[in-house]
Formats: sequence, structure tokens, C-alpha cells
Amino acid sequence: MSFLDHLEQLRWHIIRALASILVFTIIAFLARGFFFETLILGPGKVDFWTYQRLCDLGRLINSEVLCIEKLPFILQSRTLTGQFTAHITYSIVIGIILAFPYTFWELWRFIAPGLNISERRVTRGAVFFVTLLFAMGILFGYYVIAPLSINFLSNYQLAESIQNEFDISSYVGSVCMIVLSAGIMFQLPMVVLFLTKVGVATPALLKHYRRHAVVIILIVSAILTPPDVISQCLISMPLFILYEVSIFISGAVLKRQEKQLAKSKKENE
Repeated sequence: MSFLDHLEQLRWHIIRALASILVFTIIAFLARGFFFETLILGPGKVDFWTYQRLCDLGRLINSEVLCIEKLPFILQSRTLTGQFTAHITYSIVIGIILAFPYTFWELWRFIAPGLNISERRVTRGAVFFVTLLFAMGILFGYYVIAPLSINFLSNYQLAESIQNEFDISSYVGSVCMIVLSAGIMFQLPMVVLFLTKVGVATPALLKHYRRHAVVIILIVSAILTPPDVISQCLISMPLFILYEVSIFISGAVLKRQEKQLAKSKKENE
């Protein structure tokens, strides 16, 4: 295929990916009762699943401290178009989250034909594992980071006379960005896997720059999450674990490549 033919093919993959985002955006916009009232506003209610499980754990260890009895804040819309703008903006964010697996699949369909047989073999299951890690990140962000961050920030007061009255855009934006950021950052093992296969990353290199990675993870977590230490730590801890898992994955990939190389040398001899 010529360069222009490749561009034409890429254009259609991008169009289909954007179309999927548009479809899910429309669904999120129309089903606002479920996506906004139930899902997005859910972590701001004391009967949310995470709070209930924390309370069950508190009863198990005879400690009522873990029971969330109230979230002392109210949501407000301080501009005339505040709610409508938030509805449109974050319907798009929800559309991106829901369409992510299909979008990645479309882009992978464009990349995969350019790989040779060995490259296709080592990248087999890429769409599945990317989708799995993304889903794990989304669930972790929604059920762990978001509710604990909301609980911490809503209960934080400089003085008793100051009431927490959050703008709807601030609340919805924080929840959506926490969830989306967690889904994206959970792709760390796949990034390391790819870099290892192209010869950029090695277990020794990852171990050598572990301290640098810790600093980078903390900085990125601070940028992507609300400005509080709790959210930053909550998203950083699983990333530290994923980084260690990535070192193991990198080592396993190198061992497999060395075995294949040794096997090919024997066959040539």
C-alpha cells in the first residue's frame, strides 16, 4: 500500500473510533438518571457500596470509626448554564471511558497488519490485556480512590464556621478525572511490556531507575488527582505494585526472547 492508502485506512479507523465515542456519549447524555444520579453522584452518598463495606469491616473489628455516617457537603450550580455544561462535558468523558476498548481495538487493527509473524505472536492478546487493565483501573478509581477522596475532602474544614458547598462541575469533574486517570495509569505493565519487546526496557534498567520511577509516579498522581495527599497516595500505591510487576514481566519477556534466540541458533547450526 502507498503512504496515502495507509493514511486513508487510518482515517477510517479513527472515524469509527470517534463514532463509537459519539454513540456512548449520546447514551450517557440520554441516560443521565443512571450515569449521573446513580454512578457519578453515588460516591457522594453514605449508602455507597464502598462506605457500606468499610462499615461492615468496622463492625467486624469492633470499630465504628470506619462507618461513614455523613458526608457534610452540598452540591451547587453557581452559573446559569452550569448543570447543562457539566451534563454535556462529562457525557463526553463517560463516552471516552466506555468506548476505550473499541477505540483501542480499531487502532490495533491498523497497527497489527504491519507486524511480522514473531511480533504478532508476542503481542497476541494485547487488546484483551489492555482492556482488562483499563477496567481494573476504572473500578479501582471508582470504588476506592473517588469515595475515599470525597470523604476526606468533604470532612476537611479549616474552621467549623466554613461549610463545604461544592460546585457541580468541580465534583463531577473530580470523579470523572480520577476514574479515567486510574484506567490510563493502570496501563503501565503494557507500556513496559512493549518497551521490553522493542529492546528499550530491561529488568536491570527498571530496577536501577526505581527511585526515579517513584518520583515520577508521585508527580503524575498529583497532577491527575484532586489536590490532596489522600488521592495521590491511593493512586500511587497500586502503581508502585504495578511497577514491580512490570519488572517481573520484563524479565519473563527477556527470558522468552533468549530461549527463542538460542532455539533459532540451534536450528541454523
